[in-house]
Amino acid sequence: MNNHEKIGVIGAGLVGTLLAIHLRKLGYETVLYDRSDDIRTINFKGKSINLAISTRGWKALETVGLVDEIKEITLPMYKRAIHHISGEIQYQNYGVNNEAIYSVSRGELNKKMVQLAEDVGTEFRFNHKVWDISLDDATIFVGDTDEKSSWTAHKHDIIFGTDGAFSRVRQRMQRQNRFNYSQFFLHLGYKELEIAANEDGRHKLDPKSFHIWPRREFMLIALPNIDGSFTCTLFMPFEGKHSFETINTEEKVIEFFKELFPDAVPLMPNLLKDYMQNPTSSLVTTQCDPWIYKDKIALLGDAAHAIVPFYGQGMNAGFEDITELYKQITENDDWTTILKNYQANRKPNADAIAELSFRNFKEMGSDTADKNFLLQKKIETKFTKKYPEKWLPLYDRVSFSLQPYSEVLKIADWQGEVMKEVMSHPEIETIWETDEIYELILEAMKNKKVK
Repeated sequence: MNNHEKIGVIGAGLVGTLLAIHLRKLGYETVLYDRSDDIRTINFKGKSINLAISTRGWKALETVGLVDEIKEITLPMYKRAIHHISGEIQYQNYGVNNEAIYSVSRGELNKKMVQLAEDVGTEFRFNHKVWDISLDDATIFVGDTDEKSSWTAHKHDIIFGTDGAFSRVRQRMQRQNRFNYSQFFLHLGYKELEIAANEDGRHKLDPKSFHIWPRREFMLIALPNIDGSFTCTLFMPFEGKHSFETINTEEKVIEFFKELFPDAVPLMPNLLKDYMQNPTSSLVTTQCDPWIYKDKIALLGDAAHAIVPFYGQGMNAGFEDITELYKQITENDDWTTILKNYQANRKPNADAIAELSFRNFKEMGSDTADKNFLLQKKIETKFTKKYPEKWLPLYDRVSFSLQPYSEVLKIADWQGEVMKEVMSHPEIETIWETDEIYELILEAMKNKKVK
């Protein structure tokens, strides 16, 4: 494989920087463009959701030897902590074998990745606004304004678009014939809040848990940081009775939180400041086809497939794009084959994790507060321990395996039908702790087939 090509990467977020590291490890000259300031020089707090690195993300980091370095800025979360209005907290383990997902600040991780990419020789061009791209010859046009007379042309051999859900690269690709694109916004938005550390630097809640306050149409989550704080995110409708539109004064904020998140209020001394000052952001799913143009252009991460954050797989899916692309580069000798194979293998999986992420919103917001749901999870865990070769819970397949998302989605549908039959047993609450439950599930498995 000729590694003398000059590659342009547009978007210095997490996917762009990790891609640049992979390309530099393979010997490619790599230039990374970003429209904003160097993130290492700005305050990133107040406008993001903490991330959770799981198996797919770690796999991509392992390829370039970054696991240990990144783990230094993460905290493992082994379980959900479900906060009820009554003050009761219920815990639910994530993995059947004590696996964890790892909480990390998006800003801190991005700063780290920029530095690591720079360390291996990536050339960064910050404050470079990309206005257009010539697809046929991989030329990037950069300028301070949209006036063409001010643009400067930067020629590359290949361009990768990693510039997020509102990708400039994808927008240019959309102007070609037979390019399919869709976007769908949830009725929910989100706002970042914070639980500060105790004066001694310790966490005010269990730092080994992902904390959820499920309230059906809205919810609050909190993920731990290494400085003792928690980054919280309030998901709530834009309009309606309980919404960002109606809860718009300090008095209403206090009343709302005291009524619906009473145990969180004493933990959040900066609640009013955070709520009133931090922006309200939207949640969008985007899908497009194709992701590539000839042997010149390819989209990765949110630029190709933005998803809602309720499975914590947005970054992990983007990193898995890099794993697939890296595999194709090392196994093939021409970029046409590389990019075609990359798209063919990743597109069905991106569509599948988009669907799974939608479903997990319902689970996090409503089901985690439902006693039948919690019982079903206990039953699944019990059955998995008895028959690990026959059953693995959906969450484990998504977060703790490398099984393709498209396969996971098919199995999820099948397992859902099986458990629906099992949970309909009139005496399920009394027999689930007996050996009879095993036969009940095995029989239901025979009655249902994976489609």
